[in-house]
Amino acid sequence: MLDFIFAACGLILCSPIILVTGLMVRVNMGKPVFFRQLRPGLNGKPFTLYKLRTMREQSNTTEELLADGLRLTALGKMLRLTSMDELPQLFNILKGDMSFVGPRPLLIKYLPHYTAREQLRHHVRPGLTGLAQVAGRNQLKWNERLELDACYVEQQSMLLDLKIIGLTFVAILQRKGIVLDPGKFMLDLDVERAHGSQSVKS
Repeated sequence: MLDFIFAACGLILCSPIILVTGLMVRVNMGKPVFFRQLRPGLNGKPFTLYKLRTMREQSNTTEELLADGLRLTALGKMLRLTSMDELPQLFNILKGDMSFVGPRPLLIKYLPHYTAREQLRHHVRPGLTGLAQVAGRNQLKWNERLELDACYVEQQSMLLDLKIIGLTFVAILQRKGIVLDPGKFMLDLDVERAHGSQSVKS
């Protein structure tokens, strides 16, 4: 209920920002304004995640999408640095798909690659922010990030949630742990675990 109330208030307060930013995305990158993707939620049930688009739909001569870093626009970089691209997820919270605090919803293709302990992350609703996000975010290795998610589920409390929310605002203001193109520094979880490596080797 608290998530619903605060998400409704957040949408009312942030709707002008989302509207103006959405218009900027429309002018800068064209349609669609929003990025939509199925992600696993509570108990692994898929839901549609919403974000503001940060990348162009650019392909190479074989119709394959270019690397994320090549498609990321200047506006997209600003949205990621300020985490404003995540604002539409207030709608996900309003719908009951997500909470303000919880493990971040990752890709569906990762589901077969979690250990039994890491699967704890799906015992709660995914969050707009989480323990891993205030402890290093994309600078963490996968095993560190997923362990923090499991720890959050085990230690979940209102006090911990309030602490994480406070630290999230600090991290956003200081731009801590933000990596504009994570693919440059780490492999997707499924690829990493198939190859047994933690990061992209140069």
